Amino acid sequence: MDDMGVATVGEVLAFWFEELGPDAWFGGGEAVDAQVRERLGGGYHAAAEGALDGWADTSDGALALLILLDQVPRNLFRGDALAFATDERAQELARRAVARAQDLEQPGERRLFFYLPFEHAEEIVLQDCCVALVAERIGPGPHLDHAERHREIIRRFGRFPHRNAALGRSSTPAERDYLDQPGAGF
Repeated sequence: MDDMGVATVGEVLAFWFEELGPDAWFGGGEAVDAQVRERLGGGYHAAAEGALDGWADTSDGALALLILLDQVPRNLFRGDALAFATDERAQELARRAVARAQDLEQPGERRLFFYLPFEHAEEIVLQDCCVALVAERIGPGPHLDHAERHREIIRRFGRFPHRNAALGRSSTPAERDYLDQPGAGF
């Protein structure tokens, strides 16, 4: 970490991929949120302010920056609108990184994190982009299934109903019915 408490590119990637792993990424919980806050909270704030934009010049740097802008706020601000505050920046970074084929420089599961900003978007065009990228560059399996489920929710509602409370939005009757179903939301 630097003097400001910001992890380096290597530290972000080592923590995310070697210490945490899939159960923590997608299962979360208070203990994981606390770990992420301690290790990557400073990096998130620096990234959100644009102080780490130079990282985007390399594949590893872009990946670390995407984790900080797209994944980390979901741990830092779970249940709050701030969890989505840097989504647009992450989507723009992901667009540029994919256009430069930086995602293709990464192995296996790491590649997914270039596409998750699109999966988190409440725009069908970006959902379609995510599904196409996952299908083409990762292939069949749970990641593609998950991307397709996200896209179906956006097709159906035009937004993610499980975000409504955090964003201060009223739910429609159809959204309330959906949210009452077991396993609704992400």
